[in-house]
Amino acid sequence: MLALCALGLGACSAVREDYVKKPSTALPPATQTAYGRYIQAEVGQHPQDSGFRLLIKSTNALMSRIALIDRARQSLDMQYYIFANDATGRLVMQHMLAAADRGVRVRLLIDDIDISHETNALDALDSHPNIEVRLFNPFYTRNPSLLSKAMQFLADASRLNRRMHNKSFIVDNEVAIIGGRNIGDDYFHVGKDMHFRDLDLIAIGPVVPEASKAFDAYWNCDAAYPVTAFRGHHGKPYDLAKLRVMLAHDARKFAQSDYAQAVIDKLPDGPSADKPGSWYWGPARLLADQPEKVTEQRDDRSLRIGPKIKAITDQAQHSLLLVAPYFIPGDEGVRYLGQLQQRGVSVQVLTNALAATDEPEVDAAYAPYRRPLLAEGVALYELRPQGAANPPSAKGRSSGTSLHAKAIVVDRRYTFIGSMNMDPRSRLLNTEMGIVVDSLPLADAVTTQFFDRAVSPDSAFRVVLLDHHDGQPGSVAWQVASGDGMLIEHHDPDTTIGRRIEAKLLGLLPIDSLL
Repeated sequence: MLALCALGLGACSAVREDYVKKPSTALPPATQTAYGRYIQAEVGQHPQDSGFRLLIKSTNALMSRIALIDRARQSLDMQYYIFANDATGRLVMQHMLAAADRGVRVRLLIDDIDISHETNALDALDSHPNIEVRLFNPFYTRNPSLLSKAMQFLADASRLNRRMHNKSFIVDNEVAIIGGRNIGDDYFHVGKDMHFRDLDLIAIGPVVPEASKAFDAYWNCDAAYPVTAFRGHHGKPYDLAKLRVMLAHDARKFAQSDYAQAVIDKLPDGPSADKPGSWYWGPARLLADQPEKVTEQRDDRSLRIGPKIKAITDQAQHSLLLVAPYFIPGDEGVRYLGQLQQRGVSVQVLTNALAATDEPEVDAAYAPYRRPLLAEGVALYELRPQGAANPPSAKGRSSGTSLHAKAIVVDRRYTFIGSMNMDPRSRLLNTEMGIVVDSLPLADAVTTQFFDRAVSPDSAFRVVLLDHHDGQPGSVAWQVASGDGMLIEHHDPDTTIGRRIEAKLLGLLPIDSLL
């Protein structure tokens, strides 16, 4: 760290040696509300089960979070990989502040990998007596420059390469939202750049305390540092006052937007969290990697959820649906899915097409597995970009709609929805979480309302193997729906030659284990 400071990479922002974690504020006395009574009544009718609603539409996903914050009376716990300082991030901040003002204890835990322009706002929020912000596995300094982070990463890659990818939102230990969405415009279809097609679950019942327990484990672990643990400027009361003014201005601007009007128009018909309605009921388990996964250098299977999820897919008798935006099965994964096919299980996979992905290096690592997967009989679909195709050197940005949901459906009975991708990074490096539910109606809803629509010809390319006359596996091709019917493309559809060359070059790099 001293060497980094000598290079001018944040000498005044180094980790303090004398920091103390702010003691958690006491929870206020419980006050029953109409919504709280409604939740308790629903859960009381299904004492052994948890209840769920699907959040497919981005408008419902955002406004459900806002509605729940506004109904919080005791506590609000949020754990995210990304919490952006953009329109939706600031909207959530404003409602967080309002909740804290009325006595709600607010805890916000964010992975430090993408923290840059958010630092001042997080400092100001943390200065509120009822709000505490912690950063997970932080960089040593608060200098947000790319050069600073790059130098620190090179000096401590084995630690900083391991990130907290969890997404958890818990109100009053009664209601939780678990799934794939972070907090930011890209995840709620705000703005004109990248939009993620994603999936969350609203949960009530016994699984919610399990989510709270997992949150507490991360909140109290050694890798979680208060934002006050770093030298340099920190939020003061007047900074919080300035933030309030900014957030109020941004909220007025947001309320006047076309997006807000669309929310008003659509929300009454959507399965949001702020009103009574039907729930999918069934036994459920919260699965979460242990936070020690980021510090343990060897692969300790007991710290990760992968083996537990595999135990569920092992039970498949008829069908297995996999939704994974970043899908790198490896040779072992190809063999496993092939074995399922051989014993009569229909395996279908939905991932991103090269034209839709926001991570072209992941597509480059996935591409070599297309042919062996197809040869094993796996049905492979790639989400089409619902907008302009990505240009070469897109720098990780998608100019259309990109798949971000992570889901598994086994025999249209068991459903997993969470943060875990199907790649080496999720399995071994990042921490992940999700919910497994035993519910035929929920599994059917995920299949029909999300998967089947996503793999329709208008939404996805079907990847196929062309026949080869000498008995060898044929070449990979894509079935593409167009105005002229189904066409066959012999290279990644809707991509420029530059984009394809970029992916080929990335595929030459020995980085599969880091993706």
